[in-house]
Amino acid sequence: MVTLIKFFILFLFSQLLNAQIVSGQDIVIKIDHIDNNKGNIYVAVYDSKDSFLDKRFKGTISEINQNSSEVTFKDVPEGVYAISLFHDENGNGKMDSNFLGIPSEDYGCSNNARSFMGPPKWEDAKFEVKARAITQTITL
Repeated sequence: MVTLIKFFILFLFSQLLNAQIVSGQDIVIKIDHIDNNKGNIYVAVYDSKDSFLDKRFKGTISEINQNSSEVTFKDVPEGVYAISLFHDENGNGKMDSNFLGIPSEDYGCSNNARSFMGPPKWEDAKFEVKARAITQTITL
């Protein structure tokens, strides 16, 4: 009986440990063709259409080296996501725009989604995270 209880406890512990190990996947974001090495890259990950370009799920600021940058978000749960980013060239912490509201600093989205008028759409930028790491290369 004691052996059975020990086995059961070890089994539960191994399942708990396994659940922690496979809790999520990594999203690797590679940004290339950055005009210069000034400022930083602001990166945001969104987890729904309703929050896209409004309320980020995860975010970070990345340095630029040799006109490129790379960010990794670890342990992201399976789901549908989209990425937006911008080059804060002047270091003021925001994406600058002209008097018409058109961005004056470079920006990009996952899948290299673009829009002729207005911001890119969720449908064009979304991608799915499943059982493996995802790499998104975004060209500015």
